[in-house]
Amino acid sequence: MRPEHQSPPFVHRIRKTWLAAIVTIVALAAPISTHAAGLLIADGGFGGVLEIKEHDVKVTINNGVAVTEVSQVFLNTENRIVEALYTFPVPKGASVSNFSMVINGKEMIGEVVEKERARKIYESYKQTRRDPGLLEQVDYKRFEMRIFPIPAGAEQHVKVTYYQELDVDHDWATYVYPLATVTVRKADTRTTGKFAMTLDVKSEIPIADMESPSHGDEFVMAAHGKNYRRASLETSGGDLSRDVVLAFRVERPRTGFDMITSKQSGEDGFFQLTLTAGKELEELSRGMDYVFVLDISGSMAHDGKLRLSRNSVGAFVDSLGEEDRFEVITFNISSQTLFNSLQQVDGQSKEQAIAFLESQRARGGTVLRPALTTAYRYRDPDRTLNVVVLSDGMTEQSEQKELLELVLQRPAGSRVFSIGVGNEVNRPLLSQLAEDAGGLAAFVSQGDDFERQAKAFRRKLMRPAVTELRIALDGLGVYDIEPETLPNLYHGSPLRVYGRYRKDGPLNVTVEGDALGAPFKQSVEVQLPDVDDNNPEIERMWAWHRVQRLMDTSRRAGTDMDAKEEVVRLCEDYSIASQYASFIVLENDSEYQRWKIERRNANRIRRDRAARQAIRQQLEELQRQASAALGPQADSDKQQVAAASADGAPTSQPPTSNQSEQFVSTPSQPPSSSPPQQGGDINIPTGGGGGAIDPFSAAIALGLAGASAAAGLRRRKKRPNLQE
Repeated sequence: MRPEHQSPPFVHRIRKTWLAAIVTIVALAAPISTHAAGLLIADGGFGGVLEIKEHDVKVTINNGVAVTEVSQVFLNTENRIVEALYTFPVPKGASVSNFSMVINGKEMIGEVVEKERARKIYESYKQTRRDPGLLEQVDYKRFEMRIFPIPAGAEQHVKVTYYQELDVDHDWATYVYPLATVTVRKADTRTTGKFAMTLDVKSEIPIADMESPSHGDEFVMAAHGKNYRRASLETSGGDLSRDVVLAFRVERPRTGFDMITSKQSGEDGFFQLTLTAGKELEELSRGMDYVFVLDISGSMAHDGKLRLSRNSVGAFVDSLGEEDRFEVITFNISSQTLFNSLQQVDGQSKEQAIAFLESQRARGGTVLRPALTTAYRYRDPDRTLNVVVLSDGMTEQSEQKELLELVLQRPAGSRVFSIGVGNEVNRPLLSQLAEDAGGLAAFVSQGDDFERQAKAFRRKLMRPAVTELRIALDGLGVYDIEPETLPNLYHGSPLRVYGRYRKDGPLNVTVEGDALGAPFKQSVEVQLPDVDDNNPEIERMWAWHRVQRLMDTSRRAGTDMDAKEEVVRLCEDYSIASQYASFIVLENDSEYQRWKIERRNANRIRRDRAARQAIRQQLEELQRQASAALGPQADSDKQQVAAASADGAPTSQPPTSNQSEQFVSTPSQPPSSSPPQQGGDINIPTGGGGGAIDPFSAAIALGLAGASAAAGLRRRKKRPNLQE
């Protein structure tokens, strides 16, 4: 059973088909060796060994924004004082928005200041051997944490939080925990520690399926009614190199507009408007042309990226229809074509493509321009040309500006899509290539299902896209809209718009565009509240998008310095680490006052944590009622599992017959993901074409754990994949 759900006032449900997906993930790690991490070292010129003694990860996904909070304990195994240097990656589109340390038994929350100033403050404390901490952004995906001093044999508790938009597609929501990304390639990816993880999912719309493309039937999954599910797994030791991918599907009948807000009393508010085009778009009946441009340069030899690319292209070709035509081009410093012409899709051409792909080997440098120029030559004026680039984006630096110019010179009726392969990819370049060419960028994780990704990607191209998209927001002093220029709207891919507003009341939203020459226009009215404390995370996401746009504009102009002052202001005001601003942790409030550093983040973190705690309390109440429905036997089962877990032994419990908890099997091939809430209808004319990374991922081995023992859990048997 589940409690009667009360719709929170901050969500404006234009239809009752709104989805508020709430996911909580808790990962617990036993002590592990520094070799398993490969990223934590004792710096300062002497080297040395540090260990990650404890690791705890909590992820809350609320309305499409995931908040990942990672707590760790660093252990100094040296017989001297050391400075800890920890390098970690963040997922695509993530904003690192908190860094804190436990100092003298109290958590001290860090603040963001200009990067050079933060480094100066940190170095000044090192000389006196006090307790500073510094967190800096190294590049678009890597951050460095420095902590000094850690005495001999001592522990240091740290916490990092980052925010990101969850990738969504159609009715599927996906959270990725990439473990394959390591800064040190030769790091040992095995551990003997015991790890456990549980995944709790709550949704206002009934949850139809849940699966793990990466771990399959290693997961145990159970359902508490229609709106709550749990997945768990327990393991002792194993290989850390596999990403963990978890996906769930909801039974959502329609798609459209959704609005969520955040506003403190007496201050201007924030909003997130999500627009999703879904099943209302009919599939195209006419064929299209596809040119797959496959990177076979030397960087693709690492981490199985070339294998992943070959499999992805093979799955994509296999999904093409009889009316489609295709060609395959490979490139490193030169390019090679398979057919030298567009071929009809049939058994013979598919076999030739597979054989050609299997013969490729990764070697040489990366020069994409000649391959892209060749792909443009296949343009047929009577058909749509889709150029799909599969690469890690590690092209020569001198070529990147030329590539961005080249996509703007593409022939009419052609689009460029990019698929980033593996976890070590140049995300900014691939995203910008696709955006400038009117296409989409997707990123395939090492642990994801490439067939699922290929089919989801193709579905977008088989339906019309809305181009030249414009949005009008009438009333209430709305301002500072991000993004300023809207990308194309594709089937199943949500478009998120962030902004500010001055007062509460009705807001009229109008979206206009072009769908293959047919005018497109949709309007809806939503309510903006006077006070809303339930979604503070969207405030940071608004600021993060604004920072990214300013940085991107400066890069295109040839200098990053033009945006520096405004970027630093936004980062300090909204507590966001960037290439111009860093987190600094000081040992008490007096030290922050000494340096005239306002405690903005400390206040913001209190609000954020209160909102996340409210979500966890909802989940705990749901669990309590589900357990109560199972009766006294559930408590007995819990005790048995707890005892077995304490001994380190795996448990095996018979399934319950109670209908409150149902055991579910793996669904057939899901699309990528699903938006977390849905509302007003969209009707678009038919025709025409259209991780999350645990930042300390290299340090742990993930398993999914034991909390699902309420009625005893059994392993799921995975169904064969079904044709769509």
